[in-house]
Amino acid sequence: MELNGRVAVVTGGTRGVGAGIARAFLRAGAHVVVCARRPPEVPLTGAEFVPLDLRDPAAVGEFFAGVVARHGRLDALVNNAGGTPYRPLSEGECADAAARHARVIELNLIAPLTASLAAHEHLRAARGSIVMIGSVSGGRPSPGTAAYGAAKAGIESLARSMAVEWAPEVRVNTLVLGMVRTELSHLHYGDEEGIAAVGRTVPLGRLAEPSEIGDAAVFLASRRAAYVSGASLLVHGGGERPAFLDAATVNTVNTVNTVNTVNTVNTDKEK
Repeated sequence: MELNGRVAVVTGGTRGVGAGIARAFLRAGAHVVVCARRPPEVPLTGAEFVPLDLRDPAAVGEFFAGVVARHGRLDALVNNAGGTPYRPLSEGECADAAARHARVIELNLIAPLTASLAAHEHLRAARGSIVMIGSVSGGRPSPGTAAYGAAKAGIESLARSMAVEWAPEVRVNTLVLGMVRTELSHLHYGDEEGIAAVGRTVPLGRLAEPSEIGDAAVFLASRRAAYVSGASLLVHGGGERPAFLDAATVNTVNTVNTVNTVNTVNTDKEK
């Protein structure tokens, strides 16, 4: 298996996308350490769990030192922890709103930076890699989750700079995710009918599975990606169909005219 003997840390690896990534690394033969503020509701068989608040730099440094002390090395860090509730920018009083959005940026941008800095020397010793978990929200307008989108845009920029500063010992890449089906999908998309309807807006016709994100992360952490650094790998099922294509009338009119022309020709032939 391609990651036999390797040690990987997956932040926020207790559920959803993070759990899918952790399971993929386990299948690839890695020893996996997952961290989050709370233990998983469903234990990840084969993975080691350590409670950690990624917003506490001292605790983060101690966490990575402990991983290396127990396992002798650190080969991969997947900065997966993050997320945000839906919240319009101007909702609430200005000071409260600003503080809420700052916390979103802290979790989704500053925490991955903190973890990467704490892991850097350990990864450098093993010539390891970092995988950032980005989002299509970082490359398009994100109404209702604007601070999250800004943080994810920052993650890609941060990863590209890290890839240059820390080369050649540490590779750094970003997975840019679209919509993923998890145990929390109903909170975002509704019931099964709603999830299916949202999936139909994706060119591949469905949401991604966490295991598919995990497979992409394993690739970036493996020797098969030895010459890949500073890259953003889109894992979004083909992206989003531009809304203007469905709003425009020109193609509809042309289609109708073409049909009418064909019908006229066929009628003439019948005469």
